[in-house]
Amino acid sequence: MSGSILDYNTVELDKNDNSVIIIDQTLLPGKTELIRLRTAQEIWDAIYLLKVRGAPAIGVTAAFGMYVISVSLFEEIKKDIASGKLFGEDAPERFKKEFEEKKEFINSSRPTAVNLSWALKRMDEALKAALPDDGTGKDGGVSSGAALLEKAVAALYDEAAAIQNEDIETCRKLGEYGLSLIKKGDGILTHCNAGQLATSRYGTATSPIYLGYEKGYDLKVYADETRPLLQGARLTAYELQSAGVDVTLICDNMAYSVMKKGLINAVFVGCDRVAANGDVANKIGTGGVATIAKRFNIPFYVCAPTSTIDLNTPCGDDIKIEQRPADEVTEMWYERRMAPDGVKVYNPAFDVTDNEYISAIITEYGIAYPPYDVSLKNILEIKKKG
Repeated sequence: MSGSILDYNTVELDKNDNSVIIIDQTLLPGKTELIRLRTAQEIWDAIYLLKVRGAPAIGVTAAFGMYVISVSLFEEIKKDIASGKLFGEDAPERFKKEFEEKKEFINSSRPTAVNLSWALKRMDEALKAALPDDGTGKDGGVSSGAALLEKAVAALYDEAAAIQNEDIETCRKLGEYGLSLIKKGDGILTHCNAGQLATSRYGTATSPIYLGYEKGYDLKVYADETRPLLQGARLTAYELQSAGVDVTLICDNMAYSVMKKGLINAVFVGCDRVAANGDVANKIGTGGVATIAKRFNIPFYVCAPTSTIDLNTPCGDDIKIEQRPADEVTEMWYERRMAPDGVKVYNPAFDVTDNEYISAIITEYGIAYPPYDVSLKNILEIKKKG
């Protein structure tokens, strides 16, 4: 496919084909390929295998995925009703049962990113509102099973579309708040990919960079390669370069060097989960970058949509860290294996950055500063009030 990578949507829904379309990010930057997801297994595989990755993009994919699954399930149920295999009044219960099974299956694909469970919970709540246990619609009138399911499927589409639209608006606001913390000519360090490829548009940690580029800030961006999956090299450097941003790729172990040389004025990263005390789970290596930034008094900013804030998780020690396959370290990105056969491999996908190393957490409802157990609650209160 031709054109800039930014010309393509990271995630989109094709209602006519009843499929979710994503960019297969495991093939970037060498090849841009769009793939279609139609079944729960295909959606699970795409999320687990990192064909779609980044907390917001995973949430949008899961939401659209549950809609696509619901449409297929609705068609199956209508056929069974028509053939006499299923009574119409039993249709809602069957739909809810199978919806729940598919939801829990998809939720098992990546445990650390809270956006996945958050989006699935929203879809579940939309279904429960459309299919109340008493079998009545919101107007109190009794509907036939098929007619009620049709309304439920429509409600699921509305919720999934809302999740994506909110993601776009959230990222734009993150960019505006983030840009207020930097000045023209600053050097910015990023880790992993929290760019457009991780969201529906703009990115989270890259949103200030894109807005700064549009406003002529002349930012100098340094992108960590981000071992072992190289999201910084394959994705962040690729999309920023495609946008015309001044970006320089560095190895992960060069962060100390560029900071000591005075090339970095601020660090911007995304995150997959924020604990109630402000500890943050993000791609492995983030904690090391934060520690070095603290050494050189460089502000370390986390761009976190409020959907990633989990007040039910008291601190970082309570965040479940996903363990990834060994071959991601030993051979995945090499022409030949680069480690001895049989060597043991420790491959956690994330680490937890302690709140003491975080200068501020940027959300779409404002910037949270320490103490985070207070400021994060205040941010969510602002959100609640609308």
